Amino acid sequence: MARSLAPLLSLLLATAILLMGNGLQGTLIPVRGDIDGFSGMSLGLIGAAYFSGFVFGCWHCPRVVQSVGHIRSFAVFASIASATPLIHPLLPDVGVWLLLRVLAGYCFAGLYMVIESWINENSSNETRGWLLGVYLVVNLTSVTLGQLLLNLSAPEGFALFILASVLTSIALVPISLTRSMQPAPIESTKIDFATLWRVTPVSTLGCLIVGMTSGPFWTLGPVFAREAGLDVAGISYFMTAAILGGAVAQIPLGRLSDRMDRRWVIWAICIGGALGALLLAIFQGGGLVSLLIMSAIFGFFALTLYSICIAHANDHADRSQFVTVSSGLLLLYALGAVIGPLMISFIIPYTGTWFVFGFAAVTYVLFSGFVVARILVKPPVPEEQREDFVAVPISRTGPAPVELDPRTDTEESETPPSPEEDDMAVAESSRS
Repeated sequence: MARSLAPLLSLLLATAILLMGNGLQGTLIPVRGDIDGFSGMSLGLIGAAYFSGFVFGCWHCPRVVQSVGHIRSFAVFASIASATPLIHPLLPDVGVWLLLRVLAGYCFAGLYMVIESWINENSSNETRGWLLGVYLVVNLTSVTLGQLLLNLSAPEGFALFILASVLTSIALVPISLTRSMQPAPIESTKIDFATLWRVTPVSTLGCLIVGMTSGPFWTLGPVFAREAGLDVAGISYFMTAAILGGAVAQIPLGRLSDRMDRRWVIWAICIGGALGALLLAIFQGGGLVSLLIMSAIFGFFALTLYSICIAHANDHADRSQFVTVSSGLLLLYALGAVIGPLMISFIIPYTGTWFVFGFAAVTYVLFSGFVVARILVKPPVPEEQREDFVAVPISRTGPAPVELDPRTDTEESETPPSPEEDDMAVAESSRS
């Protein structure tokens, strides 16, 4: 297994650096915007702008890679993404920041797409599951470190924006020096939302709900923590607590869902997430320790729902549909992460930032009712037909590595050889 990792070390290193830089930006920008006097509405719109760029990138970036190749595409995306954080402190204007976040979302969608397709190309059926586990560890560790980097300097200055830019630029180095063979061109996946709904209504609506509730958390959670009286270090710990809570929950809740109707696990996660969100909304001024505990509870449930929804969708989809289904659910998550901050940004001027979690609590409760209704009208998938749970990245910084999922593999024996392969086989046998 270790040998299979060696050719991909440079790609994983680039991933780690990118995740740290983008994770830092995700928390730094709302904190700095709040310091500069941006309204809650403006900060919500800025958060939605990132995910709108991400949605567009999921659709358009494969065309760029097809046109100029992986390395050149990565260089272009990284160069633009590296420039955007430097402009924020120079031009503290809402309109400028909206444009910058759209660009950042677009570029990071392309960057992660390039890296993940590259890792997939260099993995085999035997190593793909293990590499997915390594990828998840890198994801979690890097996002956590990105939050903690906020403590290195005051957000009022330039240093943290420069650091975010430097990290994105440095990620170019391991990619440029890699000896791994460039993968085949990325193909755009056609997504049919109507078919996706017919296959799995719970997962389809669930991934949209995850985006609508976690998008505002990533966007306005730092502002919520700042208004709760936390300093910069406390804000970074608050965000980190949610990430660690989600990381701890992935495997136990996932394995539990393998042993029963996943919809009941989804229902329980919604109730737990609603409870965590309600506690945060009510006890915003409870102090650092209580806020960290409540943030961890919220993350334990809220940041696990996406993975369980993916697993439930794969229970109902054919193996040939796994990539298409997962790509569609990822796009729904991103669309929800656009819708959620947009909705909340128009309300929090009248309520305060507690509504970020009040909205999440109400949304989870409503979705839990839908889940129960589906349980009553649709029988569960038989145990022998359920796919094993596979954890996916819990952060908002990168897409799920759906092509790395070992369940997307098909047996080679199921694919008949092409006529050209038959001719080559005949020629080889005649020469021998």
